[in-house]
Amino acid sequence: MELGTADADPGELATGYLDVTDLPAGGAERLPVVVAEGDADGPELWITGTLHGDEATGLAVAQDTMDETLPTGLAGTVVCIPNLNPAGLRRNERTSYYHDDDPNRYFPDPDAETTRPPKVQELIDRRVYEAFADSADALVNLHTSVVDSVPFTIRHRVFYGDRRTESAARTLAETQGRLVEAFGLPVLNQYPEPEYTDRGLQRSTTGAALDVAGIPAMTPELGGHSVVDDDITAAGVAGCYRVMVALGMLESVPEEVAAADPGFEKPVDYSVRRAQHPRTDTPGIVRHRVEPGDVVAAGDPVADIVTPHGEHKATVESERDGYVVGRTEGVAVYENDALCYLAVRDEDDVVVERDGE
Repeated sequence: MELGTADADPGELATGYLDVTDLPAGGAERLPVVVAEGDADGPELWITGTLHGDEATGLAVAQDTMDETLPTGLAGTVVCIPNLNPAGLRRNERTSYYHDDDPNRYFPDPDAETTRPPKVQELIDRRVYEAFADSADALVNLHTSVVDSVPFTIRHRVFYGDRRTESAARTLAETQGRLVEAFGLPVLNQYPEPEYTDRGLQRSTTGAALDVAGIPAMTPELGGHSVVDDDITAAGVAGCYRVMVALGMLESVPEEVAAADPGFEKPVDYSVRRAQHPRTDTPGIVRHRVEPGDVVAAGDPVADIVTPHGEHKATVESERDGYVVGRTEGVAVYENDALCYLAVRDEDDVVVERDGE
């Protein structure tokens, strides 16, 4: 297997770089590449991380998964790009300094193409997409969430319509679901349609892999950003190995990897999805009453809004059952600002018809 300057023979782990664009002052923007080539034929798994430059635990999981012993007993190939956004990593920022917007909204979507010339980040994302689209059998796209978030894995919606039949979409969703469950973190379904496309998530790495390329893909959200959480790192590495086992690439998770996994359980027994909820009608200073991991029911108080002097203005309640994934950063809130990130009860189908328009 060869990608960029990384060239692995059977039984080897090789490192190198993939040039994705030239820089104005000389040199090139290079993405680090690690390739583990098994001794036997098998699937091709891609692992990507740090598309948002401050998502440090995703980087650590990618690095630790690609251990030099990985090719031993491996059937197939694992291709890893630990850092998809060197420009963001250099300054510990979510965005790159190319555009200062979300680099995870530029992957290909034929329905969204325009006559506008592509930005450099769009060109970079397209080149990464082209590298995995024709050969990958599965993709694990490592991210982290808000500060102090509990870990979880996003299961994306799978579309049918112009590109695939409903039957093909259900087959793809079934494979995706099997791999998501194998990863082992609590599962949150992605935002429902039309919020999913309103947020441009069909142009995320995972969205494009699923919707355009038809590759089973997932997005583990590995706790909060900016610092490496060792327990969540261990869980993420174990999750990547469990996906390899589910794909038939390994017979079992290495004992030392399995033993290091602390395990994270979903605190409710029903299906949930992502929601930025509740929102406040009252501007002011927020004083949260809940913490990440807390279970809430509809009507439970989630936060108080106070004046700068500390005088009570309003109490904000949840309108839905679920649990707290994380809280929004900062304490100053305006009208209609979200106060929390919740996992709320979800009864929607993950297979969704998409209008090509």
